[in-house]
Amino acid sequence: MRSQVEELAGIRERVLAGPSEKATAAQKAKGKLTVRERIGLLLDDGSFHEVEPLRRHRATGFGLEAKKPYTDGVVTGWGTVEGRTVFVYAHDFRIFGGALGEAHATKIHKIMDMAIAAGAPLVSLNDGAGARIQEGVTALAGYGGIFRRNTKASGVIPQISVMLGPCAGGAAYSPALTDFVFMVRETSQMFITGPDVVKAVTGEEITQNGLGGADVHAETSGVCHFAYDDEETCLEEVRYLLSLLPRNNRETPPAAPCDDPADRRCDGLADLVPADGNRPYDMTKVIEEIVDDGEYLEVHQRWARNIICALARLDGQVVGIVANQPQTLAGVLDIEASEKAARFVQMCDAFSIPIVTLLDVPGFLPGVGQEHGGIIRHGAKLLYAYCDATVPRISLILRKAYGGAYIVMDSQSIGADLTYAWPTNEIAVMGAEGAAGVIFRRQIAEADDPEAKRAELVKEYKAELMHPYYAAERGLVDDVIDPADTRRVLIGALAMLRTKHAERPARKHGNPPQ
Repeated sequence: MRSQVEELAGIRERVLAGPSEKATAAQKAKGKLTVRERIGLLLDDGSFHEVEPLRRHRATGFGLEAKKPYTDGVVTGWGTVEGRTVFVYAHDFRIFGGALGEAHATKIHKIMDMAIAAGAPLVSLNDGAGARIQEGVTALAGYGGIFRRNTKASGVIPQISVMLGPCAGGAAYSPALTDFVFMVRETSQMFITGPDVVKAVTGEEITQNGLGGADVHAETSGVCHFAYDDEETCLEEVRYLLSLLPRNNRETPPAAPCDDPADRRCDGLADLVPADGNRPYDMTKVIEEIVDDGEYLEVHQRWARNIICALARLDGQVVGIVANQPQTLAGVLDIEASEKAARFVQMCDAFSIPIVTLLDVPGFLPGVGQEHGGIIRHGAKLLYAYCDATVPRISLILRKAYGGAYIVMDSQSIGADLTYAWPTNEIAVMGAEGAAGVIFRRQIAEADDPEAKRAELVKEYKAELMHPYYAAERGLVDDVIDPADTRRVLIGALAMLRTKHAERPARKHGNPPQ
């Protein structure tokens, strides 16, 4: 027995060491950590329990029968993040370039099934070269099993994809099916067809990072939610995100002790937000003033910047915040902003995260490009997401709330539980100037001084239909509040709504606009 135990210890030592010092040196030369260093940064110290570390592939041909390393290029198991169970699988680029084969895929399938059964988050640390070509269609079938499980787990457990190396071809679809995608600049890339194929087919020349690097996906495509300069910071932020999410859809997000008084006045808001609706300001400053200790995690920070989606805490309870950003495109809704906010609202609803919406929206972005690009269809995604959400929903109108964009941004008419407004609010079909131009076109045209007449009629329209209490008088706003009381009012409303229960009609699933 002792000799057999010694043999086992030797095998485990080889498993932990990896394939060779040369392979490890090559990984380090690329500025990348090893697979076990990454898991060590993600999970609490000493908490990792590995599953199937001794697994080897059984493929033959093309020299594979002579090379059967332990783990088969993927490390799987579970551990804890701040004491809460998290499942993880991580590609080992040192073994077959992290390429997926039959045994490799089977290990991932098993850990995904375990995560779903245990009701705990799943984090994938991706650093692989795609399907293992030597194993042919068997490897492709392995991806199918991953995609099916990604879909099964969607809205059941949080799924986070961390891109720490290349991710090409069909492998890129698994991250796209998950809730959040993290990337590291310079070392991680995602694309369906690589630069060589692009050049052969279209003649375009481009680098891997130019085609599918972190900045491209964080700013242009919207595939990446978070991008960082190094792996250490990236994995630390993954831990922070996990602290804001529940373990599964049957639980609520974890509360945290809060030293920031629930009744703290936000006197600075009156100076942050100009009363003049045409003057821009930074909505992130408003969020900082309202939430606990000014801390929040913005999702998709660099994509569709005219809308903000963020996770934060109010009195220690996690909330999702959707807010127009007047500093970019005046805060209008366009195709990308609608898609970004819709997915965020759906994520919050899936994981029992209350939604606070901060409105300052002049409408949808006009233009041929937007109309031909399907702004009707894309805007309807946001509308559907809000209407379908059953979590507590509170909206706050800071200044402008015009037209269809007002309705779409969680107005009372589509099911917001409570709607508040500041005394600077302007809720209307459109701005006073535009409305007066339509309603009083003939009077303005026939006037001796058209501009003076226009100004007079604009003032009249504002006085009649756009004063701050017009919507409140008609029950479309529950209360007009002092901006300084915003934090106190939101926390009180959320506390009341914490036990909200909404019945849903019997159906297999809805058919949301695509």
